[in-house]
Amino acid sequence: MDIRNIMAHLPHRYPFLLVDRVIDLEPGKSVRAIKNVTMNEPFFQGHFPGYPVMPGVLILEALAQAAGVLTFKSIQPAPSPNTILFYAGIDNARFKRQVVPGDQLVLEAEIVASKRGIWKYTARALVDGEIAAEADLMCAQRDVDLA
Repeated sequence: MDIRNIMAHLPHRYPFLLVDRVIDLEPGKSVRAIKNVTMNEPFFQGHFPGYPVMPGVLILEALAQAAGVLTFKSIQPAPSPNTILFYAGIDNARFKRQVVPGDQLVLEAEIVASKRGIWKYTARALVDGEIAAEADLMCAQRDVDLA
C-alpha cells in the first residue's frame, strides 16, 4: 500500500501520520509497514537538540497506526468512514535501541484477539533487523461524529 491508500484507511495526517508504506498485509493476521525517519520530523527540534532521537511514544504510535491499517483491512464489512481506533492499553513496552534520523523503522503487528470492537496486537519495531521497540497493544473501535 502506498501513502494514498494508507491515508484512505487512517484518519491521521501530517505531522502525525507515521506510516509511509505497507509492504505486507494479511487481513485478520498481520502487517509489515515502514516509517522512514528523517531529520525533517518536527519532534527532532526539541528531542533532543544536538542529539536527535525519535521519542519512544511515537514509535509506539507508529506501531498502533500500522495495526490500525491491519484492522481496517480486516473488518468485514468495511467500517464506516466515522470509525476510529483509540488506544485502550499498552503492556510490556520495551525499548531496545535508539531510533535516529536516517533509520528505517520496520513496523510489525499481529492480531492476537478481537472481540466486541476491542483489538489486541503484539507489535515490534525494527531497525536493520534489530528490535528497537516492542509492546502488546490494545485498541478500541468506535464510531464518532466527524466535523
